[in-house]
Amino acid sequence: MKKTTVTAALLGLSLFAGAAFADCASQAADKKLAGAAKASFIKKCEKTAGPDACDSSAADKHLAGAAKNSFLKKCKADAAASAAKK
Repeated sequence: MKKTTVTAALLGLSLFAGAAFADCASQAADKKLAGAAKASFIKKCEKTAGPDACDSSAADKHLAGAAKNSFLKKCKADAAASAAKK
């Protein structure tokens, strides 16, 4: 049962990360940003959406205990790695 919960949490994380990037990219498109301004905006957007979004995503998924801790640890690490890449 624990394996299933962790797998579901990790799948949700990967979907969340893609959704966060798509949302930031669509916001940049709405603002008609291009080039360096667009890249800068997306980087800042992803960085601010990262850790706080992880907490709200865990709450939306009704995670608790070890599953929540595992999800938050992975989510925040991925958000930090994503921000460092850009």
